[in-house]
Amino acid sequence: MQLIINILIGLIALFHVYIMWFEMFAWETRGRKVFTNFPKELFAQTKELAANQGLYNGFLAAGLIWTFFIGDPIWKTNVAIFFLSCVAVAGIYGAYSADRKIFFVQALPALITLLLLFLR
Repeated sequence: MQLIINILIGLIALFHVYIMWFEMFAWETRGRKVFTNFPKELFAQTKELAANQGLYNGFLAAGLIWTFFIGDPIWKTNVAIFFLSCVAVAGIYGAYSADRKIFFVQALPALITLLLLFLR
């Protein structure tokens, strides 16, 4: 079970590194392909806002990656729960405020991983 949890945490962390990358460094190129409902003329105007948002996604990824370097199992679990909860809340809010598919690509994997953490 721990292997599955670690794989899911790793995948969620990598996903947030990807989000960080395109929001901070490829907003006007890759961002246009990801956010197809966003008006194209606003990408240049919102570049700094997207970069700030990307930084927060980087913090989420860093927190999840940090769990792989924590030796104490209780502390590791608590840190994982905190950052997975942050990812889930961000995904739920994103689904509410921006696009429903955000729930499925961001919140649901975090919620499943949280469930597995609590069930083990």
